[in-house]
Amino acid sequence: MQEDYDCFFFVADWHALTTTYENPESMSEHVWDMVVDWLSAGVDPEKATLFIQSCLLQHAELHLLLSMVTPLGWLERVPSFKEQQQRLADKDLSTYGFLGYPLLQSADILMYRAAYVPVGEDQVPHVELTREIARRFNAFFGKGPEYEHELNQAMSLMGKYDSGQFRRCRRKYNEQGDRSSLESAETMIKNHDRLDNDQRQLLIGYLEGRGRALLPEPQALLTEAAKTPGLDGQKMSKSYNNIIAMRDEPKRVERSVRAMPTDPARVRLTDPGDPEKCPVWPLHQIYSDSDTREWVQSGCRAASFGCVQCKQPLIDKILEEQEMIGDRARPYAQNPGLVREIIVEGNKKAGRVADETMDMVRSAVGTRYL
Repeated sequence: MQEDYDCFFFVADWHALTTTYENPESMSEHVWDMVVDWLSAGVDPEKATLFIQSCLLQHAELHLLLSMVTPLGWLERVPSFKEQQQRLADKDLSTYGFLGYPLLQSADILMYRAAYVPVGEDQVPHVELTREIARRFNAFFGKGPEYEHELNQAMSLMGKYDSGQFRRCRRKYNEQGDRSSLESAETMIKNHDRLDNDQRQLLIGYLEGRGRALLPEPQALLTEAAKTPGLDGQKMSKSYNNIIAMRDEPKRVERSVRAMPTDPARVRLTDPGDPEKCPVWPLHQIYSDSDTREWVQSGCRAASFGCVQCKQPLIDKILEEQEMIGDRARPYAQNPGLVREIIVEGNKKAGRVADETMDMVRSAVGTRYL
């Protein structure tokens, strides 16, 4: 993504505290390990911005201001809220920090006025919540004292003909609910080369009958492997301790994959199985080539080999990837000062964008006095 987008990747240490607040002494080690993991995976600090969440207090301020207009019920209905309460029953999660986790996530996203958010399938509801929060914020605060002036200025940049077309489409959409007119107007705005991004957001907000889109609504961006089971066959999560770490010990990787549950129908070696019902199959889809996947599909269904044999090529591929990651991680692990320099620079770059957003937000909510 760093080749095609202006990317911001941050260590969400405040988020980690929502479920591990009783163990703060391990935070620093985990934070720097994560940064090294990213660098060794290929994230380039010359192309992407890497920073630490808690180093930018603007995130906490935006979280607070968004909480003023976010209904409590919106947070309580997030699927991961009840799911994690059940899965992590040994932890006391009856805190606002845990309930407000998705709202803090929304602040993280909206701070950088993101167009896209790369997430796993289970996080899509969080992005949808972010869209709803942005919509609600814009409805309350999107019409400041300069609204009419800025709107007229954007219209004049479109030119007489285009602005007339835009107004006709808007009237047709608002009066008749004509979706094609809405789409035509949106396309006109997005493709107009005389408008900057803020002016486009202003016109889209006006088109939809609300104020200026101060905080644009982001879209979730999924990969082909949008949902991958953990080592126990359940949802993969660090909180559930069912992951393979990027620089894991080879022996642990091999032991963990060998112990993964498989298709429950294969009680005996001679029982045919179905890869689609096996938690190991999604990992084959990520790591194995087409010949190996075909071998797994035919061999499992014909019971021509056992599950241990099926897992071996997967183990080999994971270890091969991890060896490459480990080699790339070594220079960073041996030079922590370089890693800190990267984060210091990333914090500064992210901070400049965050300051721009918060200047706009403070003006909108009326808390900028000086």
